[in-house]
Amino acid sequence: MYEWIKALHLMSMVTWFAALFYLPRLFVYHATARDAGDHGTIDYFKTMERKLYRGIMTPSMIAVIIFGGWMLYLVPGWFSQGWMHTKLLLVVILIAYHHVCLIYMKQLAQDRCTKGHVFFRWFNELPVVVLIAIVILAVVKPY
Repeated sequence: MYEWIKALHLMSMVTWFAALFYLPRLFVYHATARDAGDHGTIDYFKTMERKLYRGIMTPSMIAVIIFGGWMLYLVPGWFSQGWMHTKLLLVVILIAYHHVCLIYMKQLAQDRCTKGHVFFRWFNELPVVVLIAIVILAVVKPY
């Protein structure tokens, strides 16, 4: 049973990270179109952002939390290991990032976001760093 839960957790994580990488990239394009005054393209990005966030990103995050929590329930000894504390902290940071994406998505949808494409290019890098750290922690379990 554990291996099935782990597989579902990994599939959910891959889907969540794909969305965490793509949504801020859409913000880059949205901000660029806004700066160029391309209103038709802006409406298209608003729709894409909303569908990605609500249809893929949020359900994937929920699945990651459910399956990850289920694995922790099955292996409670991990709570005493430092790598797991660090990994869980990074997951909390990702959940916060996820919700910050919602804030920016709403601001962009209401045409009141003042952030530019350069900001969103840098904003897009955080999940990459977190992914690298989480994979190392989960596979190597360094401490």
